[in-house]
Amino acid sequence: MVCLGNICRSPAAHHVMEHLIAQRRLADVIEVDSAGTYGGHAGDLPDPRMRRAASKRGYQLTHRARRVSYADFAEFDLIVGMDGGNVADLRRMAATTEEMAKVDMMGRYITRFPHYDYVPDPYYEGAEGFELVLDLLEDACSHLLDHIEEMINQRN
Repeated sequence: MVCLGNICRSPAAHHVMEHLIAQRRLADVIEVDSAGTYGGHAGDLPDPRMRRAASKRGYQLTHRARRVSYADFAEFDLIVGMDGGNVADLRRMAATTEEMAKVDMMGRYITRFPHYDYVPDPYYEGAEGFELVLDLLEDACSHLLDHIEEMINQRN
């Protein structure tokens, strides 16, 4: 899961996805992490406003921000950007066509919110921006996990 600073959207997506993976009993099969395309928040906990909003829904955001690395392309089968800018940055980082094919956008998996084809950055928004991001991520992560399960089943 990748956003700009790895303090709002991507750590929220990370923890929403881990919650869904645990519910579906797939923790032994699927690994989730998050990172940012910008490294200025490296080592920081997620934004307190996102932690508050997530906590109200039962998510404890404990991930420490880190910058996405070239090694992530070798480590992960799928790298999901939260918006078009994140996806463009990730595609520029990809060294091969195989690595570029691993880059996807979270907006492809949003179904309940037809006016959104990306996950907006809530950093300069009020509390409602963080709630919207969580609404979008709960929807999208569920469908993304369906997609990942299909990928796993095709390999087996």
